[in-house]
Parts: sequence; C-alpha cells; structure tokens
Amino acid sequence: MNPEQQRAILTLALFAAFADGEKHAREREEIRRIADALAADAGAPDLMRLYQDVLLKRASLESAISALTEAEHRQLAYEMAVCVCEADGTTSEAERRFLDDLKTRLGLDAARVAAIENEADAMVSLSQAAAPYLPATAAATLAAPGPVVAAQPNVSEAELDKSILNYSLLNGALELLPQSWASMAIIPLQIKMVYGIGKAHGVSLDQGHIKEFIAAAGVGLTSQYLEQFGRKLLGGLLGKAAGKTVGKIGGAATGMAFSFATTYALGQLAKRYYAGGRRMDTGMLRDTFQNLLGPAKEMQTRYLPQIQQQASSLDMGRVMAMVRGG
Repeated sequence: MNPEQQRAILTLALFAAFADGEKHAREREEIRRIADALAADAGAPDLMRLYQDVLLKRASLESAISALTEAEHRQLAYEMAVCVCEADGTTSEAERRFLDDLKTRLGLDAARVAAIENEADAMVSLSQAAAPYLPATAAATLAAPGPVVAAQPNVSEAELDKSILNYSLLNGALELLPQSWASMAIIPLQIKMVYGIGKAHGVSLDQGHIKEFIAAAGVGLTSQYLEQFGRKLLGGLLGKAAGKTVGKIGGAATGMAFSFATTYALGQLAKRYYAGGRRMDTGMLRDTFQNLLGPAKEMQTRYLPQIQQQASSLDMGRVMAMVRGG
C-alpha cells in the first residue's frame, strides 16, 4: 500500500469520525493528538494536515475514493469507517447515512459488506453486554458525592493486577490481528475490565459511566480505533490483510502492540479511582493515566513474545466468549 492509499483510507476514517457532527471537543482534541503523533513517524503521510483538511472540509470523499483502485483497499476503508462509527456502541442516523453512501460510492460486494456489518453488530452487542445496565441516575457524575471513603477490594491486590495483565495481553494480541473484529473487541474488553475492578471495590456502574471514565482519562473511543488503524496502515499490515485466515498474524506483528500499554495503564488507573472512593476529577484522571502510561509502554516490550503467542491462537469465537464473560 503506497502513501497515497494510506492517506485515502485514513481520510475516509476521519470523515466517519466526524459524520454525526456531534464530536465533543475533547474527542476532537484526542483525534488531533493522535494525528499529530502518527505524523511524527518517519516516512508517514502528513496526518496532521490530513486531519485539518477533513475538519475544514478541504478534503473530499470523491478524491479519497478515487485513490483506492484495488478492491481489498476499498473493503478495508469501509471496515475502518464502520468501526469508527460504532466506536461508542451506537450508530446515529447521520452515521448510518454516511455508511450507506460510502458503501455505494465504494462499489463493494454486497455479501462482503453484510459480513463486515454483521461483525460490527456482534461486537456492539457484546459491548453493550460487557457491563450490566443500571439506571443513568446511578452514574450521573465521575466523582462520587460526599466525603472521600477509601474502598478495600474484596480480592487481593495480586489478583487484580493479574486480571489487568491478562486483559492487557489479550488486547495487545488483538491489535496484532488484521481482522476488523479484532480491533473492535478491544474497547468492550476495556469496559469489562473497568467494570470488574469497580465491582471488586463494591461499586457497580453502568456502561455509560465507564465509557465516560475511559474518555476522561484521555483514551477516546473513536480515537482509539483511529490510532490502531493508523499504526496498522503505517506498518503495512492493512495492505496485506485481505485473505488472511482467522488467527493468523499480519506483517506488522513484529511491531509493538500498543493496546497492551493503554489497557494496562487504564486498569491501574481504575484501581486507584475506585480504591480512592471515586474522587478523581477529569484533570487528575488524565494526569494519572499519562504517568501510568510510560511504565506500561516499557512493560509491553517485555511482554511482546507472550502477546504474539496469544495472537497466534485467537479466533472470533474465543474473543466473543471472553467479552461475554465465558
């Protein structure tokens, strides 16, 4: 895949990210940060400028689509767009219209489109089941009302750390796989992990609260997908993804599985948040997450062989069972 095709696919992903016109300023900032970080990679397209072109309407769907002459690249572009639109667990009417228009413009095979959308629907359903639903009044704010009350977990610190590590290894492995469902499983598993940590501290909150907690830490849902896809594109993995069988690792598997670090830092942040009686504000959550992320990135280098080993044995059924709780 050449740089022009990389730019075209990421352009379509960014169009998908802004399709509903309702992205929160925090999410826009997070996407901007990721575009800036990816643009710093040697030999990468100028993704910061690409982000600005899409946001300021200097780029067009037509020009991006015309650069994708190969069927597998058009298919991958649609997969990315679907994942981005589904990132928050719902697809708005505006996003649905965007996807319907995009698949028509891309001229995709109807059977393959149906398969992509079925995978996305399955993962969204699992995401919604990752943490039990409670009334919105149970999770109105990130910070708990009243005085600070430290909460002791009902399991040992070692058990919590082991659980966080297992989720991190699994999410790192998922990032190494080329299939679209693999990346889509990362956020539901993060939601499940945070819910489990909260429950261990005697707190059961709904999925909406947990998503807000993740976003407040500076790990946006849409931006996570864009970051994963951007790294895969720059690593050449997506250009080789078509035709890969389930459980096989693409060409970028020798690279770093960054979702390990994100998940591990998020788990450790959740431990502190719940143990401290949910008294962290957004600024403290973000600062603490960034402080935890550095050591987590060092850990991912050490655990890369285990991540790769897990990736070699993953299939969709196993991942779905893990998200569902089996």
